[in-house]
Amino acid sequence: MPAHDDEELLRSVVEQLAPIPRLPTSPGERAAAELIRDRLAGLGARAGIEEVPARSSYAWPIGMLSALAAGAGLAALRGHRLSHHGLSGHRVIGVVGGALAAAGIVDDISGRWLVGRRTVMRPRTAYNVVAQLGPAEATRTLCVLAHHDAAPSGVVFQQVAQEWLAEHRPDVVERMTSNPPLWWPVIAGPALVALGSATGHRWLTRVGVAASATSLAAMVDIGRRPAVPGANDNLTGVAALVALADRWRTDPVPGLRLLLVSAGAEEALQEGIRGFAARHFPQLPPQRTWFVNLDTIGSGRLVLLEGEGPVRMRDYAAGVKDLVAGCAAAEGIELLRGLRSRNSTDGAVPNRYGYPTATIVSVDHRKLIPHYHLDTDLPEHVDYGCVARAVRLVEAVARKLVYV
Repeated sequence: MPAHDDEELLRSVVEQLAPIPRLPTSPGERAAAELIRDRLAGLGARAGIEEVPARSSYAWPIGMLSALAAGAGLAALRGHRLSHHGLSGHRVIGVVGGALAAAGIVDDISGRWLVGRRTVMRPRTAYNVVAQLGPAEATRTLCVLAHHDAAPSGVVFQQVAQEWLAEHRPDVVERMTSNPPLWWPVIAGPALVALGSATGHRWLTRVGVAASATSLAAMVDIGRRPAVPGANDNLTGVAALVALADRWRTDPVPGLRLLLVSAGAEEALQEGIRGFAARHFPQLPPQRTWFVNLDTIGSGRLVLLEGEGPVRMRDYAAGVKDLVAGCAAAEGIELLRGLRSRNSTDGAVPNRYGYPTATIVSVDHRKLIPHYHLDTDLPEHVDYGCVARAVRLVEAVARKLVYV
């Protein structure tokens, strides 16, 4: 298919879905899923929607944990005033409350047991689109992931500091190998409350209370916002799935089953793909299944992430990264390497389960992601040529896997 035809198809998908407000588990997420299913089914895929239980936001549970830490810290400060000797009951509240809040936040953003959000939020429904192409009995499966929900914005996502740094100190940006660890201050607030309460250092407790209160304010701000258009993040990934189905219809890869999965509730920290994992991973042997995750691929320069993790960095397996990089080189596609993300994407889930996984994202010429989680993430700001290159790359990976 000529490149301009790919770009026209990609643009049509993004422009169709961007006006739909698609917060996780919302009616808009479901409406988008239905349109994506119909698009893929129209291209010959065996496509359906799978409903999975999911919480709608990370902001409220983390906000509540931050509030717990701030309250515990204030109680501890009261204990400091009342008792200068020994560990008073108030200070015990600070230690326990701060420690529980810090552990709960780490658990939530790491996607482990999700105790906090399971405690304070009722499950709703996320809508995953799952489409199959190729023979169902094929011994090898390539699963290509994207997500169709959209994030709320927030003050913390404003890019003033990044823009200033890129303009005035491009050398610093060029040396950076990961984005700033935005979750660390959120964890640090409750941890400092616990530490300050335990050691009797009031200034540590005060800093922890201030940091926790700031995190609470940020989470409330995020939780009350509507969805951004999410054209780049991540309708570009969804459009790539549709383009892959279109290419597969005319030129399939023999002997390979292709699973195209557009997950819901990714912006609630991968709730939708966890539902997919619970349902499908038992039937997908890791020795014969590969995952490629496409997220925010319309910024201009494609990036093969080396690893990701908001707390603990988990690298992707070297073998699959080298395979993808080799396909990019053979296709003449520039693929930036050496970068890691301090956020998390749907690719983190199969990677944690031991599947060979690659995550492809993109940055602009300054190594930034413009319009990230902002209301300006609009279709007209997408580099559709970059998305088309990602489609070509995944198709090349699919053909390579037949011989692996």
